[in-house]
Amino acid sequence: MRTRHRFKQVDTLEARLAAEAERLREQASLLPPGAARDEILRKARQAETGSQMSEWLRSPGLQPPN
Repeated sequence: MRTRHRFKQVDTLEARLAAEAERLREQASLLPPGAARDEILRKARQAETGSQMSEWLRSPGLQPPN
């Protein structure tokens, strides 16, 4: 039976998603306008939205996002 290699994450999910969104936006800024750039920007928005949703779900009062 194979064992899974597990490790503890140093940063929170929100921080990792925000960093990924920033990295993707920097990558997109190097590309010319087109489909590839649009796809990278879409992934960056998804990462930002995921980060915001995770923060909202962890909040004590579950206030709707701004």
